Amino acid sequence: MSLAGGPYEHVMAGGHCLRMQRIPGPADRPVLVFLHEGLGSIPQWRGFPADLCRAARLPGLVYERWGYGGSDAVTLPRPDDFLRIEAEQALPTLLRACGVDRPILLGHSDGGTIALYYAALFPTQPTACITMAAHVMMEPDTQSGLAAVMGRWREDPEFSARLARHHGDRTEAMFRGWAETWMRPALRDWSMVDLLPRIACPLLAIQGARDDHGSWAQVEAIVAAASGPAAAYAVPDCGHSPHLEMRAPVIERIREFLSTLSQ
Repeated sequence: MSLAGGPYEHVMAGGHCLRMQRIPGPADRPVLVFLHEGLGSIPQWRGFPADLCRAARLPGLVYERWGYGGSDAVTLPRPDDFLRIEAEQALPTLLRACGVDRPILLGHSDGGTIALYYAALFPTQPTACITMAAHVMMEPDTQSGLAAVMGRWREDPEFSARLARHHGDRTEAMFRGWAETWMRPALRDWSMVDLLPRIACPLLAIQGARDDHGSWAQVEAIVAAASGPAAAYAVPDCGHSPHLEMRAPVIERIREFLSTLSQ
């Protein structure tokens, strides 16, 4: 058992075996589904899902995408639209296999982008969508953040060793599948802003005021374009990981947002 909740389980989704955990909660309440960052895994949430589910009195589901943690190893190269594929194919399969209907999606970084893709592609499905440091377009801050992470991978053995503690022998393929894909010239002008008006569910977009992977323009684009009720929360003195750097105020803001939903 990890900090996320119950014992690890495995489920087939999108043609791959994925590792997941359930967080117990009231059976008649919507399920909070957590989507990790681009280099993430279940343990790297550091107990945030369980803490939030406890505060919101909701059940939860945490899983690792293809190529991460204890899920199947990825086959490289990843396609340019790998995040959209996750939202359009793998996530719906996962939700059906786990019996989750009308989820509340919560995604960090790449996971936030996947949550937005899902909410746009299946507008009647989510109860709500919460993003932390999601990106909806490529901008200079995003490119410089990617370059900095690539530099750490090449120059800091401890960085790769920390990732290996969570991803094992999948670590190099996992990292390359993320970093090399995002650094492709074809993705320099990537944007999903044109899909955002399809999002109809209540939405909360969170970002650290000192996020070095994206500017506040990301949040402004999300909130301005979404068709449903949308709110923004700038976390003071915070970087790219609000749930780790400012856990208490972030949990309270999300709990407040969730309390306004008709559930």
